[in-house]
Amino acid sequence: MSDASFPAPLVAHDRLTVLGTSVSAIDLDRAIAVIEDWVTNRTPNYVCVTGAHGIIESRRDQLLRRIHNDAGIVAPDGMPVVFLARRLGIKTIARVYGPDLMRRLTEISARRGYRQFYYGGSPGLAERLAATLKVRHPGLVVAGTFTPPYRPLTPEEDEAAIAAINASQADVLWVGLSTPKQEFWMASHVGRLNVPVLIGVGAAFDFLAGTKPQAPAWMQQAGLEWAYRLGQEPRRLWRRYARIVPLFLMLATMQLVLHRISRLAPAPRN
Repeated sequence: MSDASFPAPLVAHDRLTVLGTSVSAIDLDRAIAVIEDWVTNRTPNYVCVTGAHGIIESRRDQLLRRIHNDAGIVAPDGMPVVFLARRLGIKTIARVYGPDLMRRLTEISARRGYRQFYYGGSPGLAERLAATLKVRHPGLVVAGTFTPPYRPLTPEEDEAAIAAINASQADVLWVGLSTPKQEFWMASHVGRLNVPVLIGVGAAFDFLAGTKPQAPAWMQQAGLEWAYRLGQEPRRLWRRYARIVPLFLMLATMQLVLHRISRLAPAPRN
């Protein structure tokens, strides 16, 4: 992947480093404001909606970490990430949950005429999502949908998909391919698409289309959404969470300890 595949990140908010990955110190309102600025100015950027899963995967994959660090926004999707950031002294951060970001921006888009494109999901899901959101928001403009096969696209198929997206004149491209596939796709396509905003939201396609249930609010706020999802899909998710949950807790504890040591260390003398 060439350097030209990566846009210059928009410096519009503070960031912090969580286990080696850059995370935006923002809340939902700030994220929406930045995204609307991109739409208005046609500034191509992508948004990684990232929790503990994305951060742990970024530790194993240097390219994925670079993709996060070069993103216009790395939204703190998971409460464990928010809890860690606040313990590190970042008070301006709040959870930017993918489904909530999609709901809020969809509502705004219906009022302001931003054109939406939905890329990803299982067969028929993008169309169901678009139809569901249009019922909830009658003014919503759906520019198009595309469900790629599970296999990699051929170069010809990829070029055809890019041409269809560009012809749609979309303002916001929602990408539902799961982590880390959606991050790789956004980073490799942002420079080839005429869409100013690409947002990877993974399971939000299913949640907003009503094909999968969301965790209760109290579990989300307590940082236990992973446990709810594991209970819903144990065969698919148990390996992921058996590795991610204890590893994130261990590494987060280490970062906090090092942070406290650095604060207690005496300042160097001149």
